Amino acid sequence: MLLSRRTLLAAGAVLPALRLPAWGQAASDTLRFGLSSFPPNLQPWVNSGGAAGSVSALIHRGLLSYAVDGSLQGELAERWERDGEAGWVFHLRQAFFHNGAPVTAADVQWNIEQIAAEKSTAYMRTQFQGVQAIETPDERTVRIVMKQPTVSVPYWFANYYMPMVAKGSTADDPLGIGAGPFVLQAQERGVSLDLAAFDKYYKPGLPKLKAIKVIAYPDENLRVAALQAGDVDLIDYVPWQSMQSIEADANLKLDNQLGPFMYLTFNGRSGPFADPRIRKAVALGIRREEIVQAAFFGRGAPLEGLPFPPETPYYDEAAAHGWRYDPDKAKALLAEAGAAGFSCTLLSTAQYGMHQNTAEVVQQNLAEIGIQVQLKMPDWPTRVSLGNSGQYEFAVMGTAMESPDPESLSSFVDSSLAPSYIRSTGITVPGLNELLAAGRAEFDTEKRRSIYAKADQLVLDQVPMVTLAYRAQGFAMRKALQGFHNLPGGLSFYSSGTLDQSFFD
Repeated sequence: MLLSRRTLLAAGAVLPALRLPAWGQAASDTLRFGLSSFPPNLQPWVNSGGAAGSVSALIHRGLLSYAVDGSLQGELAERWERDGEAGWVFHLRQAFFHNGAPVTAADVQWNIEQIAAEKSTAYMRTQFQGVQAIETPDERTVRIVMKQPTVSVPYWFANYYMPMVAKGSTADDPLGIGAGPFVLQAQERGVSLDLAAFDKYYKPGLPKLKAIKVIAYPDENLRVAALQAGDVDLIDYVPWQSMQSIEADANLKLDNQLGPFMYLTFNGRSGPFADPRIRKAVALGIRREEIVQAAFFGRGAPLEGLPFPPETPYYDEAAAHGWRYDPDKAKALLAEAGAAGFSCTLLSTAQYGMHQNTAEVVQQNLAEIGIQVQLKMPDWPTRVSLGNSGQYEFAVMGTAMESPDPESLSSFVDSSLAPSYIRSTGITVPGLNELLAAGRAEFDTEKRRSIYAKADQLVLDQVPMVTLAYRAQGFAMRKALQGFHNLPGGLSFYSSGTLDQSFFD
């Protein structure tokens, strides 16, 4: 008897190394994508986590995206350039939305206006408050004038939370009408989504696949078992304990990148974590190598400072180890704050083993310095909701820098940004937002390096977040799948955008 996904779900977890009889293969022009979570929602411009971003990158496109080498490349915009001190011009290619309407400068202007609107819930709303004017001299040209020079504007438009949808289309359907390589045809809530190739996609000869079926496998062991059994062709978030068995499988291949990282966020509105001394005690009280081993089976690296890669101009060796393990200093800080021996709750999720295992190591380590931690482990959508609403004391989080530019640091520590589960709640570090704004406005690398060095030190001292460990981020797939690429470093989360080039050999 062939095993169905529902049979596996009823049977419980399957050991990662288990080999099941091969199931029937899908058509060679249909990709079956085993996704780690059913997207909480697919509304454009909203950050609902990596699973939602992966699907968004299939049905939507923005002005720009990232190439396989991590560089910026054109999408709906075929080219772009800086214009004067504070302007940027984007030249649109001939492209169409899924309803057949052409993508025009008016559509782009409308998207930006919706994102920046007063009642907008867009992830990047705050950034677009910096727009002074939007000009559309013709249907294929958009000129954006910022209130001050802003080096990071092109990176904003490469973010998968910045898709362009047809003007006015969210009025009838919150999803909007996209211009991506695939069209959403149907979905079974919580289970799967069916996507079909868009025949007017603007890249000639693409997509090569005719369809993608996205199937949610929240249980990581079931996700691996489905790939090994031939039920799916590609999976995300390969559990680290399964990577060795996948590498040894002649029918499969593993594509890893080191760049995403684990960290802690805090609720500073009230309670113990309003005090930076207590946050710093937490930063100094964790043995990060234990997280690398327990959560990632050694496929990672301790992270004791801000996640600036060593190959960038913004890396500083001393600052990179500013939160090195020091339990004696941690205890002294707790005593100074009058908080020795307190109890608190740590929000995480059991849906991803890396989150659960990280939380367990944090719990054990902090007990040694006198902090008693109770774990709260809801499913991922609930964890996102609690984080967005600030209903937690401190929390485990995992993501990556949103772009190769150091301005991405703002996403984690800029308190002027809209509330989000990816950053702390109610913590403002005096002077930090101003430094981040100065970094965005400066185009000279040496001057920017000085600015971000000062920001780095403020973060180390005031601790609006605590980094823990880099992790390998893996996709696993059938060897027959070609053209899919796990993008470098922290851009790994954008990788589903390369599925427009994928095919079966």
